[in-house]
Amino acid sequence: QMNFKLKRIDWYIIKQFLGTYIFSIALIISISVVFDINEKIDKFLNPDVPLKAIIVDYYFNFIPYYANLFSPLFTFIAVIFFTSKLADRSEIIAMLASGMSFRRLMLPYGISAAVIAIVTFVLNAYIIPPATATRIDFQNKYIKNKKVDYVKNAQLEIEPGVIAYFDSYDARSNMGYRFSLEHFEEKKLVSRLTAKSIKYDSLYQWTVIDYMIRDFDGMREQIRNGSRMDTTLTIVPSDFLISVNDCETMTTPELNTYINRQKKRGVGNIQTFQIEYHKRFATIMAAFILTSIGASLSSRKIKGGMGMNIGIGLALSSSYILFMTITSTFAISGYVSPGVAAWIPNILYTVIAIYLYRKAPR
Repeated sequence: QMNFKLKRIDWYIIKQFLGTYIFSIALIISISVVFDINEKIDKFLNPDVPLKAIIVDYYFNFIPYYANLFSPLFTFIAVIFFTSKLADRSEIIAMLASGMSFRRLMLPYGISAAVIAIVTFVLNAYIIPPATATRIDFQNKYIKNKKVDYVKNAQLEIEPGVIAYFDSYDARSNMGYRFSLEHFEEKKLVSRLTAKSIKYDSLYQWTVIDYMIRDFDGMREQIRNGSRMDTTLTIVPSDFLISVNDCETMTTPELNTYINRQKKRGVGNIQTFQIEYHKRFATIMAAFILTSIGASLSSRKIKGGMGMNIGIGLALSSSYILFMTITSTFAISGYVSPGVAAWIPNILYTVIAIYLYRKAPR
């Protein structure tokens, strides 16, 4: 029977784990900031770029984003590093010799992993997305504009049986060209609007210019023409002007709403958004899996010492991140579903974790 009451040794392990984790992330983020400043220094020295914007809008949002991105890697490194130190000083042997089982030894590791998992999820789901939006706006304004403001051949279902098509749309002028709107009832075309151009005014408000409306009633057809007409369409330009980074600027509830809305409209290029959504939940498990692998791997005292454990740990954690990238690429290409792609690395590394846990010293 396991005793779940935390002892002094448990608090010692929790402090060591979380302390090493925070220190290692702080170290790598400091290095990342230095490299990033070096890369963008010519842009930052531009008198049009305010120093306050660089610090508040960019780096205050750069730091949490990359800290969270590297969280699984540094969870693993932290566990490997301090557990190898404990093993090297024979502290783990002493704990096991005193009657503590390896399973009981994993309790403080599990608590620490839970703390990291919860913080990572809350950051990922609610705090980092709006911060990322601010950081990307800064980059688009002062460094390099990667915002998508032009699209060709955009087609989507705006309501059941109502299909909109833009031959092209330019966000800079809020103008769409060679626009059509088709109404279907029971798979039969009942009305078709075509216009030389269409202008976006405000939320769901559009103006069609040089338009023609054809209404079909069996074999009869009625045609109406006009130069301008204000109309309401339940679409906004952001529904089809999709940038690569847009998924990172949405909170998890916003992301879920967006995915469901775009699915109903038949928009095809939403795999990146689906991967991002599933990855945010998969990352929770990553903290527990990598903690288990790290603790099982480094709890045994080996001849190579800490260096060997850290080397194996880095190889495993790097391969985990690489594997996540590869499976994401498969999902974007359509070979696997985004949900499966996000969870494949966790499933594979859970098998590795179980194997290493059984091999750990008892």
